[in-house]
This record gives sequence, structure tokens and C-alpha cells, in this order.
Amino acid sequence: MQSRYVTIHAHPEGTPERELFALGTAELPALAEGEVRVRNTWLSVDPYMRGRMSGVATYIEPFTLGAPLEGAAIGEVIESRAEAFPTGTKVRHMGGWRDVAQLPAERVEPLPALDVPEQAYLGVLGMPGMTAWAGLNRIAEMKEGDNVLVSGAAGAVGSLAVQLAKAKGGTVVGIAGTQDKLDWLEAHGVKAVSYKGKDATQLTAALNEACPEGFDVYYENVGGTCLEAALNTLRLGARIAVCGMISHYNAEGPSAGPGNLAMIVIRRARMEGFIVFDHWAHYPDFLEEVGPQVAAGRLDYEETVVEGLEQTPDAFLQLFEGGNRGKMLVRL
Repeated sequence: MQSRYVTIHAHPEGTPERELFALGTAELPALAEGEVRVRNTWLSVDPYMRGRMSGVATYIEPFTLGAPLEGAAIGEVIESRAEAFPTGTKVRHMGGWRDVAQLPAERVEPLPALDVPEQAYLGVLGMPGMTAWAGLNRIAEMKEGDNVLVSGAAGAVGSLAVQLAKAKGGTVVGIAGTQDKLDWLEAHGVKAVSYKGKDATQLTAALNEACPEGFDVYYENVGGTCLEAALNTLRLGARIAVCGMISHYNAEGPSAGPGNLAMIVIRRARMEGFIVFDHWAHYPDFLEEVGPQVAAGRLDYEETVVEGLEQTPDAFLQLFEGGNRGKMLVRL
């Protein structure tokens, strides 16, 4: 059997060009004992993948030039030499960016038994949802009544973070760009602030207007101007959970830090970066809390769906143009 996949043959500088990506085909070897073959049905593209394209190891190894790219995927086992995964089992794994994946059974997990669409395990009940939950609860230690600010608030992570924060009862403010994202936030009881066309001083003023008391928690997805403005609006003892800084991912050189880092001292704030994989042992806790809410329709979530393996690079590049509301997915 053949597998079609997406690869890159050079390391990008700045924003990747569409021409960087190429389709390849590989003949799969016969299954070894303990392996499974999975036909993928849904692929995930995520901003962190940009770092893996640079050829430099960070908290995860870089992609190998010419080899299939990797990412979270949902699929169905079509051939198995692993007793725990009979043919027909729906699974989640990291063999994405391809239509058929062949993996050792230990790198595959069965989908939990919740009454939700299977692609939810790539979004609201997958890595993005777990990231939102871990950042708020384990890093920022969100409490009842906390005022919470979220940047990238209509993205895959931010859109769940604002809803989880809203359930705690404080004022929740979300920073976003396009009008449809701002409208979505407002419809969910979140005060929406646009960053478009604003410098840090102007964004600070808009945040102060939305929440004059200031913020106990800042959930950081963006960096840059958003971080500088957020630092100006912290309450005493604030906690900042740094999930990502998408505004810097395509920078061609070092990015200047905010000029007001002294606010961390003035407000006695704590700022901590985190990687969700370090907290994955708590995924069952997250699933127990959030899963039933998703199944019952009490938590809303958005998906932007692109069709076909050939369009996977386009879906990925749209992440850096604000082209997604909620989780960006590719359906095969």
C-alpha cells in the first residue's frame, strides 16, 4: 500500500512560502509485529509546527527535510498486528500530514468513549483544549471571580480558555482581530477588544475601558503588542500563563521584548511559560471535567475545515493570517 504525504525540502526564513511544501508518495513496508496501519480521516495543523520547520531543536525535535511532516491526526485502523487495536478501531496519533500512517501500537491511542464528533479530539477535547485548561488551572491557578484576559481569544486554544474562565464568574476579556471573531466573543459573554491598528498605548486604553479593575490572569497566545498592553493592566499578584507567541513565529531575527517588564515587579506578578505535553498526565482530569460539557452542548467550539491532503499547507499558512476561527482542521 502507498501513503501520500506532505513534506518540505528546505528550512523557511520568515513566513513560509506555499512553494516550500511538496507532495510525496511512499510504498509502505509489510506490517511488523506490534504495528498498525491507519487511514487518516482528520488532520490537525497548529502554529507550533512552524518552529519544527526551522531545523533547530526546541522543546521538540525539528522536522526532517524530505520526510513526511508530523502532527496530530484521527483515523481508523485498517490493518493491525497489535492485539489492542483490531481493524476498525478509531484512534488518535501523531502521524499526520499524510493519508495513511504506519505506526507502532504504543504511539496510538483509542478515542475516548464520549458522544462527540471524532474530530473534537483534535480540538476542544484534544491538545488545544487541554492547553487551555492546563494554562488556566495548573499554571495561572485561576480562582472563582478572577478577571481574565486572553489574547488570540477566538483561536483553537483561546476560544475554550475564555469559556472556561467565564464559568468562574469574573470579567473575561478577549483580544482578537476580525469582526466575526469579535462578534463570536461578544455572543459568548466575553468583552471583545480588537488589536488591529492599535499600538500598545491604544490597546492598553481599550483593555482598561473593558475591565477598569485590571486582570488577575492573562492567558498569552500572541506576544508583541498584546503582551505589552496586558502588562499595563495587571492587578496585584496577577498570574500570566504563556502558551505561545504567534506574532513572533515567522520573525527573521530576534524580537524586541516589551519595554514595560518592570510591571511584573510592580504588580508582584508571576509569568510562566508551559508546554502542554509536560502536563499530559492530567489529560484524564481535563477530559472528566470538560468532556461531558462538550457532549451536552454546554461548551461551544468552532472549527475551520479545509478539504483534502493537498490543501494541508494552505490550512497551515492561514493560521498566521487569522484565517481560522477555532480549530483549523483538514478533512480527508
